[in-house]
Amino acid sequence: MALKDRITEDMKSAMRAGEKERLGTIRLALAAIKQREVDERISLDDTQVLAVLEKMIKQRREAITQFQSGARADLVAKESAEISVLQQYLPAQMSEAEIDTLIQEAIQSTGAASVKDMGKVMAVVKPKAQGRADMGALSARIKQKLG
Repeated sequence: MALKDRITEDMKSAMRAGEKERLGTIRLALAAIKQREVDERISLDDTQVLAVLEKMIKQRREAITQFQSGARADLVAKESAEISVLQQYLPAQMSEAEIDTLIQEAIQSTGAASVKDMGKVMAVVKPKAQGRADMGALSARIKQKLG
């Protein structure tokens, strides 16, 4: 089943079960997916849907940081709940060892020698780690290994 179809089915089951918070988050995700489809005049595949979900999670993490500095525990809890619902649709996260192996293989295959070659390494690593690792942390690790 396509990821978008799975999200739609989960929306229907959340409606039937009366789970208002979960339903709201799923509707936000579907709206973001639909918006991108309309903007780009395409039908998104699973990889593109994952990118939309990752972007939504990143936005919520940034919002949590802002809400914590503003001492808004109620909004922090709301954003955290939304993140947990969205993460259900992401594939299993990669382990530290898997990430290190992936980065090492990419460095060897591209012949990267310095931080200037980081773009080449990211181009190899990103498709394999999409949805399975935090890209910001991944980028920092690559920079550390090349630096």
